[in-house]
Amino acid sequence: MVSESDRESAPDREPEPESGADRADSAARTSVWLGRRAPARSRRSESPAGLDRNRITEASVRLLDADGLAKFSMRRLAAELDVTAMSLYWYVDTKDDLLELALDSVYAEIAPPREDADWRDRLRELARSYRELIVRHIWISPLAGTFLNIGPNSMLFSYAVQDVVRATGLPLERQTGALSAVFQFVYGFGTVEGHFKARCDATGLTQDEYHQQAMGTIRAQPHLRQITEASDELMAARGGKTVEEMRERDFVFALDLLIAGIEAVRDRTGTPAQ
Repeated sequence: MVSESDRESAPDREPEPESGADRADSAARTSVWLGRRAPARSRRSESPAGLDRNRITEASVRLLDADGLAKFSMRRLAAELDVTAMSLYWYVDTKDDLLELALDSVYAEIAPPREDADWRDRLRELARSYRELIVRHIWISPLAGTFLNIGPNSMLFSYAVQDVVRATGLPLERQTGALSAVFQFVYGFGTVEGHFKARCDATGLTQDEYHQQAMGTIRAQPHLRQITEASDELMAARGGKTVEEMRERDFVFALDLLIAGIEAVRDRTGTPAQ
């Protein structure tokens, strides 16, 4: 999905001398996918054998999955690849370039929906795949809101989403709103789920153990009794024996509500679904 940010991150290296043209181009470029420049070979070491942008991107994803966004650096990546940090600058200009490349690469994990399926099923498939991607790679969430998501894999995902929304029969002026309603919901849901799971993993507890420990602590506080009793009633009505089962029920029902809303708006317009 295409999003924008006004933020610019500083390169993860000491600045190198640049010409006036280089400085202007660097300041104007807000994405690795925009205004690409040829490597300044006069300023950089020779390209190391066996190293290419795909290999660098794959290693970046591995490090981000293992250590998280906060610990990611060009030096750690160079050590992972057994090269010098300066060797990486043959392929990218900044750490942000690497983060954008890593972000786009994982969108390739989202399989296209079945072409012969009803739009509702296709929408559910895409929503579920997007949620699973965010949970699997929790570093995606902040990056998706920081960078322009205009890499090739991201654009294929955007096209698949737009194709499904077009098939709903919604009038054209309502389609971006429907797209936002569904996928901003999935983005938020997956972000919370991913961080909760990561927190549980860090403590060595299962999600159920962590949840029970937290709820037990809250229930032990008399001034919160009214809140916990209402919460217990809601959870009992929701059903599900585990945190994952309860979360899954919530996700499915919330997505069904959004689909029902799309159908209701479409039916008022009288536009047939495709």
